[in-house]
Amino acid sequence: MRSLSSCSREEWRAVQGVLTDIDDTLTEHGAIAPSALAALRQLDAAGVPVIAITGRPAGWSEPFALSWPVRGIVAENGGVLLCREDAQLRIEYQQDDAIRQTNAERLRRCAADILDQVPRARLAQDSAGRLTDIAIDHSEFSTLDEADIARVCALMRAHGLTATVSSIHINGWIGEHSKWTAAHWAVSRLTDQAFDPARWVYVGDSTNDQLMFERVPLSVGVANVRRFLPMLAHRPAYVTDGERGEGFAEVAGALLAARGG
Repeated sequence: MRSLSSCSREEWRAVQGVLTDIDDTLTEHGAIAPSALAALRQLDAAGVPVIAITGRPAGWSEPFALSWPVRGIVAENGGVLLCREDAQLRIEYQQDDAIRQTNAERLRRCAADILDQVPRARLAQDSAGRLTDIAIDHSEFSTLDEADIARVCALMRAHGLTATVSSIHINGWIGEHSKWTAAHWAVSRLTDQAFDPARWVYVGDSTNDQLMFERVPLSVGVANVRRFLPMLAHRPAYVTDGERGEGFAEVAGALLAARGG
């Protein structure tokens, strides 16, 4: 990883939009950092589209899809797209109703198995808002050590789920969608352009961002990504000086400075 300050103006000038994680990238303890919100407003005023991609549930994301100056939010690691249309909230799903209903029972059985076999495991407190996945808390309100996190991931995979670890939760879902497919879906849906990873910057902070770190050339980790470096097979190209929202504001500032605004 290189310092974000070493990213050239030429690299920034190729960027047309921003893709970003939410937890511990824009937020701290579940609330958006004032510096991150100011940066989102500056990007919006400059005509730079911002799309957030998160493991948080659709229900949790709804008010932010309406109130934050973003084009949309893809929740549940690519399962649900939320955006404003004529001041109303529009929700779209990666899977149809029948598939979601079938998967819901499999997800319920998997969650019950995890709670039975990993004594300290607890469902994430935002679970009521989840439509297409399950989440086990490891660092938000409950704590799991690395061995228990590995056990939870193994159980999810034994039930046929995709499992990823964010800065706060272990997420599991059924299907091939991911933050990478979410980027293709959301960019084409919300900007009427095909997703070209060379034309977007991705900002994240943890292991569930590494597919994007691998595939988006201008990928940036906010400084708190260093906590996860031993677990990252793919690291971001650049790292900010500031953590969380302050780091995101650095990204926005560098992009806008290169654009001359």
